[in-house]
Amino acid sequence: MKVNHPSLELLPMTLIDTHAHISYEDYSDKIEDIIQRAVDQGVEKIISIGIDLNSSEKCINLAEQYPLVYVACGYHPHEANKAPKRYLYELELFSSHPKVVAIGEIGLDYHYNFSDPKVQKKIYIEQLEMAKALDLPAVVHCRKSDEDVLAGIRESSLECGVIHCFASNLEFANLILETGFHISFTGMITFVKELEEVVREVPLEKMMVETDSPYLAPKPYRGKQNEPAWVIHVAEKIAELKELSLEEVAESTTQTAYRLFDKLDNYS
Repeated sequence: MKVNHPSLELLPMTLIDTHAHISYEDYSDKIEDIIQRAVDQGVEKIISIGIDLNSSEKCINLAEQYPLVYVACGYHPHEANKAPKRYLYELELFSSHPKVVAIGEIGLDYHYNFSDPKVQKKIYIEQLEMAKALDLPAVVHCRKSDEDVLAGIRESSLECGVIHCFASNLEFANLILETGFHISFTGMITFVKELEEVVREVPLEKMMVETDSPYLAPKPYRGKQNEPAWVIHVAEKIAELKELSLEEVAESTTQTAYRLFDKLDNYS
């Protein structure tokens, strides 16, 4: 699959969309256009996120077609009830692929409770422990579950990971940072005023940017299907709130992503 890459001299900066669900059927008939638009906006890498075994495998297939696509494999809390007995074995096999850079998307979601909270906790803890054993970072979903998400990270002693789509308060952000985890922001920061203080106060070197495509399109695209090209608007909002240049935010968040997901450099 050929993607046209602009000359590096034409791009003043590069970005990494650290969390996107581009393996979803929503994108199946336009994936090349989606990826090309991302490249045109300076997106250097996209981490395609699995939510169960099937989607994780689709992410790997996609990554094998497109050099800039990488993968996180895991069981989302919404899918926890459906995890088969040997799911950890299968995830461990996936994780040996050179383009699988993290275990995720894992976590807890007490807003929808599509899976029983007890089952969610079990699957969450098991995957945190696996991430630690495999020396991979974890990509964690947290919705109305701050206390238990934090407890799981502490219990596992995993020190590398990220709370993706951060949507909580500064107090929780600081507690997360104390564990060694990072924080990633989506387009929510362009329309949720309560998150502005968190963006201002969290050290730039501890944050990354993402789209969570196809969800949470940033202003000025709210209500539309999100895509990795629009991660630039997340970076722009961080730059505005922290009174920095867009180039500074892009450089820092990109370098942070490379440090956390160190397998991003394993493939060319």
